[in-house]
Amino acid sequence: MIHAEPYEDIEELIARWPRGGLLLVHDDKQAVSKLLGHMDRMGQWLPVIGFAENPSTRTVVQAVLDGAIDYISWPFTSEEIGEVVNAATAKAVACGSAKLREAQARSRINLLTNREREVLNGMAGGMSNRVIGEKLAISPRTVENHRANIMTKIGANHASEAIRIAIEASTGLY
Repeated sequence: MIHAEPYEDIEELIARWPRGGLLLVHDDKQAVSKLLGHMDRMGQWLPVIGFAENPSTRTVVQAVLDGAIDYISWPFTSEEIGEVVNAATAKAVACGSAKLREAQARSRINLLTNREREVLNGMAGGMSNRVIGEKLAISPRTVENHRANIMTKIGANHASEAIRIAIEASTGLY
């Protein structure tokens, strides 16, 4: 037995965000990508299955690359959706906590300025404040200020924690 709770649109879903479950999203006007982007920004994650009538391969691939756990073509039978939901539930259990950590880390990294991201990139590369400063044409003292701001903004207690958050965010800092 599957419990379904319909929402009029993505905005209503966001306003009444569920505590758990799985989201089956009609992918009109790139709704899946918009929803996954929202989840990234908010540091929330629920497994998403997209569906559309005759979706193009490009649409399906983009949805999966954006983070959808599966995609199904409309119309579908109750057996087909049951199979997809069961498979997606198993996938969600396997990758759910990692996806949630990634979404939370991305929301933290999004708080940083571009310069702070550059400094974090240098930190992750094992560079000293002096080397980071030379690379970015700023003083080592300015690098220290950026490091302090990074730590405060992302809630890290030490540099290794900041680097771990950057890695979890998978933001392409490296």
